[in-house]
This record gives sequence, C-alpha cells and structure tokens, in this order.
Amino acid sequence: MPRTKSPATPITTQNVGFLLAKASQRVNELLVERFAAEGFQDVRASHGSVLVPLFERDGRRVGELAGASRLSKQAMTGLVAQCEAVGLVERRPDPIDGRAFTIELTARGRAFRSVAEHVLAELDADLARHLGTETRDALTRALKGVIDL
Repeated sequence: MPRTKSPATPITTQNVGFLLAKASQRVNELLVERFAAEGFQDVRASHGSVLVPLFERDGRRVGELAGASRLSKQAMTGLVAQCEAVGLVERRPDPIDGRAFTIELTARGRAFRSVAEHVLAELDADLARHLGTETRDALTRALKGVIDL
C-alpha cells in the first residue's frame, strides 16, 4: 500500500528527532563523566549495550547480546572487543556448543556493575528533580514507545 505524504515539517532544533539525539548525547556525556569520577575512565556509554544485558544474565552469546540491545551482530562484536580491551568482559567457550563462545563479565566488569547502578540511580534522581517525577515517568514511557516504533 503506498504511503500517503504528510505535510512537510520544517527541520529545526525543536524537531523531536534532533531533541532525542541531543538528549541521548547529553546523558552519555554525564555517564562518561560520572564513570570516570568513579575510576572507570575507560568505560564508554556505548559499552552499556554489552554490559546491561550481561548484568541481567551473564554468559550470553554475541547474537543474544545483539538482540537484547537491538544492534547487528557485527556492531555487537565490535563493542564486545572494546569491552574486552578494557577488561570488562571475556570470551569463554560455550559449554553447550564448543564452536561458539559466550561473553562473561570479568571481576572488573562485576565491580563496575555497582558503579553503574549508583551512577544510573543518581542520574534518575537528577532527572526527577529537574523534570518532576511525573514528567520523568512519562518520559520513560514515551522512550519505550519510541523504541517500539
């Protein structure tokens, strides 16, 4: 079925796509600053795509991590390599399929989990103070909706 054209929207700094990108950029800046202050200056915000699914369940395959983070396997492979390089994760032979590998948190990766939890809780509290709890909760719901587009 052909798409009907909607009226053109002027592209400005008030465009929702631009605002989402800039909000994401700002949150990532805050995360990196706060991780560095806690002694994890080599952890990038993008590493969350590997680490958060492993915090939920350690020992996943690259394909599972990619699916959980909505990334391609190729992109996830690159992020896993970055996390390996800074000592957060390691590859281990899959106990079920010896040809495959699972990605597991190292001791440093497990130590980072408590830092990440603290930093994310702090950021959430900052958002609630700045926006108000109702607006922060509405933002959370709206972002989940955007992800599901």
